[in-house]
Amino acid sequence: MKLLSKKGMLFIFLIIAIIGAFIVYKMANKSHLDISSSAPKITIEATKLIDEFLIDETTANTNYLDKLIAVKGTISDIKIEDKKGIISLKTEDDFGSVLCHLSIEATQNLSELEIGQNIQIKGICTGFLMDVILVRCEIINQ
Repeated sequence: MKLLSKKGMLFIFLIIAIIGAFIVYKMANKSHLDISSSAPKITIEATKLIDEFLIDETTANTNYLDKLIAVKGTISDIKIEDKKGIISLKTEDDFGSVLCHLSIEATQNLSELEIGQNIQIKGICTGFLMDVILVRCEIINQ
């Protein structure tokens, strides 16, 4: 059987490179979900959310990972890092909480919040380490 000529191999490589570049371009320019105007697919209590990750992380990832969710809970901590607010929602787990990394717009309203206050926040779930992490969060009610 005759091997592909150098021109044939170069042509195949060029086609693969063009397809790869197209995929990278599309992913890099993918439009982001507008959190503030989008409705969350799921609303859940902070304690129930962390419990689901502790019981079965694989199933919880399937249900929540990279999805817009709303979480209800009680504020246990408020801080600012890199000019963005982070709200911790209290859970019944001593070591874990739900960490909500606020958008820049939501951070501007951080002074209106206080520890112990009940709140509902929506954001994109990025997974579980010791805490469940939500990013690009917006405050739904305070």
